[in-house]
Amino acid sequence: MEPVTLGDVYRLSMERNPKPDRYLRKRNGAWEPVSAAALDRDVRGCAAALAALGIGRGDRVAILSYNRYEWAVADWACQLLGVADVPIYSTLPADQVQFILKDAGAKAVFVENAGQAAKVGDLKAIAFDPAPGTTPFAEFIAGKGEPPRVAIAADDLATLIYTSGTTGVPKGVMLTQRNLVSNLTTCCSILDCSAEDVVLSFLPLSHSFERILDYALFWKGAAIAHAEDVDKVVPNLAEIRPTLMGAVPRFYEKIYAKVRESTAKMPGWKRGLFEWARKTGGAEAEYRRRGERAPLGLRLRMSIARWLALGKMAKRLGGRMRLLVSGGGALSRDVNEYLWSLGFTVLEGYGLTETSPVLCINLSKKTKLGTVGPPIPGVEIKIAADGEILARGPNIMKGYLNRPEDTAAVLKDGWFATGDIGELDADGFLRITDRKKDLLKTSNGKYIAPQPIENKLKLSPHVLNAIVIGDRQKFPAALIVAAPGATRERVGEAVEAVNKDLPHHEKIVKFAMLDQDFTIEGGELTPTMKVKRRAVEKKYASVISGLYES
Repeated sequence: MEPVTLGDVYRLSMERNPKPDRYLRKRNGAWEPVSAAALDRDVRGCAAALAALGIGRGDRVAILSYNRYEWAVADWACQLLGVADVPIYSTLPADQVQFILKDAGAKAVFVENAGQAAKVGDLKAIAFDPAPGTTPFAEFIAGKGEPPRVAIAADDLATLIYTSGTTGVPKGVMLTQRNLVSNLTTCCSILDCSAEDVVLSFLPLSHSFERILDYALFWKGAAIAHAEDVDKVVPNLAEIRPTLMGAVPRFYEKIYAKVRESTAKMPGWKRGLFEWARKTGGAEAEYRRRGERAPLGLRLRMSIARWLALGKMAKRLGGRMRLLVSGGGALSRDVNEYLWSLGFTVLEGYGLTETSPVLCINLSKKTKLGTVGPPIPGVEIKIAADGEILARGPNIMKGYLNRPEDTAAVLKDGWFATGDIGELDADGFLRITDRKKDLLKTSNGKYIAPQPIENKLKLSPHVLNAIVIGDRQKFPAALIVAAPGATRERVGEAVEAVNKDLPHHEKIVKFAMLDQDFTIEGGELTPTMKVKRRAVEKKYASVISGLYES
């Protein structure tokens, strides 16, 4: 039997995988397994408690918390009742939280702690951790009996995910049961995952990428551990020793930078040995990406390379990691290739919140670096006359809540306009070149795609972050956050190295160095680590003016 709704996904997976470790949670300093029986008790208790409040099919309930076991329990409980849950990034300020709660029409909200509870006003709040004026989660789900059995249709709303928005007011993306179930089951048919896998979930579950990945892995029966905090991902990797994980490009860029930094400090002989091992890994990876077996001699050299050097690098991610999935933005080809050469399998994909989210993904035995892979089964991709990527399939959203004009602007004749620019190669692999709305047009009428230039700048060990500017200006410039200890001279050398490979109209003519990196709290990053270009330009308007004054 194949699932039609997320409630089906939950029930069928629980029947097929009655494991002692459906989830892993950290309590009193140690990771403990949560059995299928314990999970089912909590989920049904939560669903029964929501029903006792008069919340049922078609209603909305919000979840305002970072990833944790209780988040998953609340989500599954909503899905059993046909309630559309509304995940909210825990980093959002109170005014944005209250806008979402009101726009969504939420009848209750699950909150992580007192800090999050303070953001929700007078709405009924159930707190995972003790918080004044709220109902404790453990008390809420205890002794409520069995939840009602609800008939849920494939076209029913499953969730409302508000876009983090690099510009403008967040929009509520309406995703149906069909949207999510079609996407998760298709992803399962592509990803090599099973009940033997252990997964570290650390991207916010408010992000559609982590959400669908966790759904797919739950369906397969994998054990899912939620990171304690974004800042504790590294120690959690060492403790959990996961076999599979998804992350945004910024996470992989940091791994790349850390490895290069550590190898640069090695004695000459040791650095030479590491580079030999990595070169060997790169040659072996070429075969892996094609789904072919490397020649015997190369396999033997690869075994030695793992023993001497690459195995130590693998321990940075716990020592058992066999599959890394990248989404939520464009991954630099250089970073991707580097990780493959260290022995990791990295699958880059592409999608949006509005597409549930996956549209394309590379396969472990059919990967093309520099692309996001071919469309997943059931999804069609075509390129519009102006280069915009259009998509059609069962995973395309129902629309934006309360925004018919915005919906009509992106959904036409069944095709969703992604706002991204790209191209399909002869084998049907999609290459993303930039965001349509982020294209810069200089006063000379030349178009510039900033993202590829920014990605190249960030590959330098002297550059921590960068944003290219120049819309309606005479020339492109850059705002650069230097790496710790990097001088202006070193940053200038990095800029010149990138300029060498750029056409004349794309060369960075001037740059300004910023004192601090972009942050979510500072308003320059979305909760998914994407730069809010307009927010940065506004914040550093005087700096930008200085670059163009002369």
